[in-house]
Amino acid sequence: MKRLSSSKRVVSNEVKGDIEWELRPGGMLVQKRNMADAASAPMIKIKVSHGSYHRDIAVPAQSTFGDLKRVLAQETGLEPKEQRLLFQGKEKDDEECLHMVGVKDMSKVVLLEDPASKERKIVEMNSNQSVLKACEEVSKVRSEVDKLSEKVIAVEANVQAGTKVAENEFLVLTELLMVQLLQLDTIEADGEAKVQRRVEVRRVQGLVDTLDHLKARNSNPFSSSCNAVPMSTKWEAFELSSTRITQDWEVFD
Repeated sequence: MKRLSSSKRVVSNEVKGDIEWELRPGGMLVQKRNMADAASAPMIKIKVSHGSYHRDIAVPAQSTFGDLKRVLAQETGLEPKEQRLLFQGKEKDDEECLHMVGVKDMSKVVLLEDPASKERKIVEMNSNQSVLKACEEVSKVRSEVDKLSEKVIAVEANVQAGTKVAENEFLVLTELLMVQLLQLDTIEADGEAKVQRRVEVRRVQGLVDTLDHLKARNSNPFSSSCNAVPMSTKWEAFELSSTRITQDWEVFD
């Protein structure tokens, strides 16, 4: 069999026209495989084993292992790049032809998932589970904040109507909101969960601001300066120990 030292394709003129050749792994020169010819070639069934998965896959006899991977991708959900195919104990390259290495009808091929791909999927799965758990924790806080928000709205309606509200009510609501703010701080969040946590952080802080404004107005409804409430004194009073909440409050990105 004629061999070439390079991967260049050569063209040889024959009686029936030009024949295009290509270099196979190992340096073997063979006639270039035409996809239309491969599709019209006799079909063979290959017994594919993948863990507990066993199935007969029908492909043209002159298919490559790359062609087989594309068929298996539809059957298993594994992308071709995530697959490793072994025949007679040896892993095969995508360019190798089935019939050239001895794959015949009912031959057995072992499918393995690429270890790096499997590890990436495990990492992604664990990450998704962490995000889901964090989202559930944020949702619980959101539910509590919804209840407190309704109480803040009720207080606001009374103050705007000129009804005197007990000072203790402002204090209790503010403390309950701060409890939820600290609860948000304990949630380790990434991705979508982190976005949801920040939204709730800003929401709670907005409600605390509203209460401060209402408290000042409730104490002195005729004072024009009651709208000016220093932002820093509020957080110093609560002595927040977490730096993340402070950062979310001062620099929201």
